[in-house]
Amino acid sequence: MLAAEAIRVWLAGSGLILIIFLILHLGGVLLAVVAPASFEVYATQIHAAPWLPLAEWGLLLVVVIHVILTLLKRIVSRRNGNVAMLRSRRSDPWGSFAARSQAIGGVLTLVFLLMHLSQLRWPRPEAGAELLALREVLGQPLSLVVYLAAAGLMGVHLLHGGEAAHRSLGLLDPGNAGLIRRSSRVLALVVSAGFAMAVVLIAAPMLLAPQP
Repeated sequence: MLAAEAIRVWLAGSGLILIIFLILHLGGVLLAVVAPASFEVYATQIHAAPWLPLAEWGLLLVVVIHVILTLLKRIVSRRNGNVAMLRSRRSDPWGSFAARSQAIGGVLTLVFLLMHLSQLRWPRPEAGAELLALREVLGQPLSLVVYLAAAGLMGVHLLHGGEAAHRSLGLLDPGNAGLIRRSSRVLALVVSAGFAMAVVLIAAPMLLAPQP
């Protein structure tokens, strides 16, 4: 019982770290859309920061831990026959789908992250060429589809994750459940739609360019 409780708490904590990162990352990506020159300056400064490699490896570690804990939670729930939550949400198909897909969603997110890093971080674009590298990657139709799918996947994951994190930390009660659920869905929609919009707008110059 204590192990299951520890899994829930650490899962919620790692999820909170990832949500903060997603919001910050979305702000940086949107900067590439609204102010390309400022984005290049911002990217150059961030990439020159001495703490960045440690932060990147730390973030990757948090993602791996979050995925492992998600899988462990699913295994423990199945072993204990815990289906009450899913039954209680039969009238909420999106919420039920988001809850059921958390484990596979975490694995797919990790796979996408490794692909994203291999395309745009290993090796890292030269200073002043970050936006060009982004456009070259997203200008490939297959990559564009994958990145849009990843944006949708993040939305589904957040749809359930916000409410589940509050429940795991003991902050969810009948009085605030509705507000927390609505807030989680707004956050999921903003993050998912924000990344999807940014991906399309960044890719547009490459996709609309005349073919030789």
